[in-house]
Amino acid sequence: MASLAALHARFARAASALLPDTLLLLVARLGIAAIFFLSGRTKVDGVLHITDSTYELFRSEYALPLIPPDAAAIAATGAEHLFPLLLVAGLCTRLSALALLGMTATIQIFVYPDAWPTHLSWTAILLPLIARGGGAWSLDALLAKAR
Repeated sequence: MASLAALHARFARAASALLPDTLLLLVARLGIAAIFFLSGRTKVDGVLHITDSTYELFRSEYALPLIPPDAAAIAATGAEHLFPLLLVAGLCTRLSALALLGMTATIQIFVYPDAWPTHLSWTAILLPLIARGGGAWSLDALLAKAR
């Protein structure tokens, strides 16, 4: 049993050395940014022209209780473009991740309550970004060093 514990400890040290927090946070930023950005791209044609089908989707399937559908379509589409771009740059990482977590919660509660496994996986990616920020390979870290 002691040799199994020693093997596990060696593996854990090697994994920690090969996978530093900075790399994990970069992968999290890029991964979750891709999910939301690609979703945002399905709502537009051209650069940021929101399609008629997007407005219709927010009137029917994505209808929210307190926000008018057209306003929700504009806000969601903008958020799915802005916050992922900020995450890729590692700029305002915590705020961007928090905004996408709020969007995830809204989708879970009001739109697709049965999609909790997907939303839980998004949450698992977003929470470390909220807690730790963008990591050393981010504009946030660069700006912090400059201050």
